[in-house]
Amino acid sequence: MAGFRSLSTGLRALRPGAFGADPRGERMARIRRSPHFKDGVFQNPGGPARTRPSGSTLDFAKVFFDKETRPRRSPKGTVPVHSTTLADIARPPATGLRLTWMGHSSVLAEIDGHRVLFDPVWGERCSPFPFAGPKRLHPVPLPLAALGPVDVVVISHDHYDHLDMPTIKALAGTDTLFAVPLGVGAHLEQWGVSADRLRELDWHETTNIGGLALTATPARHFCGRGLRNTQHTLWASWVVAGEEHRIYHSGDTGYFEGFKEIGAEHGPFDTTMIQIGAYSDFWPDIHMTPEEGMRAHLDLQGGPEHGPMLPIHWATFNLATHPWADPGEGTVAAARAVGARVALPRPGEPFEPTAGTVPSEPWWRGVAFAPAGGFPAGEALADATIKTASDTAAVAQTDTVSDGRGGTAKGTEDPETLPAG
Repeated sequence: MAGFRSLSTGLRALRPGAFGADPRGERMARIRRSPHFKDGVFQNPGGPARTRPSGSTLDFAKVFFDKETRPRRSPKGTVPVHSTTLADIARPPATGLRLTWMGHSSVLAEIDGHRVLFDPVWGERCSPFPFAGPKRLHPVPLPLAALGPVDVVVISHDHYDHLDMPTIKALAGTDTLFAVPLGVGAHLEQWGVSADRLRELDWHETTNIGGLALTATPARHFCGRGLRNTQHTLWASWVVAGEEHRIYHSGDTGYFEGFKEIGAEHGPFDTTMIQIGAYSDFWPDIHMTPEEGMRAHLDLQGGPEHGPMLPIHWATFNLATHPWADPGEGTVAAARAVGARVALPRPGEPFEPTAGTVPSEPWWRGVAFAPAGGFPAGEALADATIKTASDTAAVAQTDTVSDGRGGTAKGTEDPETLPAG
């Protein structure tokens, strides 16, 4: 028996620290009491979701190793990162709401005098190992230490491209609080965050931090960091509401009808941050295409006349087999088709969603491989969508008056063989 104990101890010593920790004790007991936990795992809304590539290994390998398409999964030039400075984010936003997309799903939201940091990933790779795994395709816009104080860090789930151990360890030495889905707190405690700084929520639960109300809302995804995918940590989207503004961050999710319910209960929003990258026919249930992302945005907003959508979860890491520029192009096309406003900031470029204009240039076209026939010639996206959205709002207002009801509805690495997030 001593030999077996020695082997077990040795295997634990080889376990990367980035694997984090499994929930235990009262944390695990609380998980078991969750209405969304059944048969030993968390359940997805809308029924079971495929969390592994579907189809045959041969079919996937043909796509993965295709010599024609592989180069298009990365930019051909240097990604134009906005050189964010402390001065950019030191001035209070004129409208009370400002977003700075740091790349992938990392967003600094300054809302009603508070600072919220979503899914911060400052690491070079989204991987448990510093020498392997998807590598950054552009640098972070500014060092984490230059970000200044953050009131609360919000984590959507525990995949490596959303929960980064080096980043959390750096933030553990600050005064910030952490809002996380059920079970995720075990990882953070393992990395040095004290239990009194954790706010661990099930779906539909709310915590109040300062003047903000943060609500964990459903998403259609999965979890897991180690060799065993136990499904003992929850995934979530998030609603953050201040005194004047409210925003939504999707985390990672497949499309599901629940967006309409979230919008009806918490919306409309001054802006939504929606996952539109790393999608594939091999895992259609757990990530949205740009078209599905726009559909989710409209569900959340009740129509195109409300705040803009910020596309996230793309451009920073190579996590799927689609061309690098396709999420951006697909979002532009989807926005034009429905007359919705969409913000297209460069990584690190602050903007105010409720201002008269938002960044609208398809900045990626200068460094992406062009599709056959080239990129579509385009008028300014903001002008087109603002006009269409204004026309839509005017029609809606006319309808409201006429029907007498009153009011309105509220590196260049190849991807891994499994989706990293």
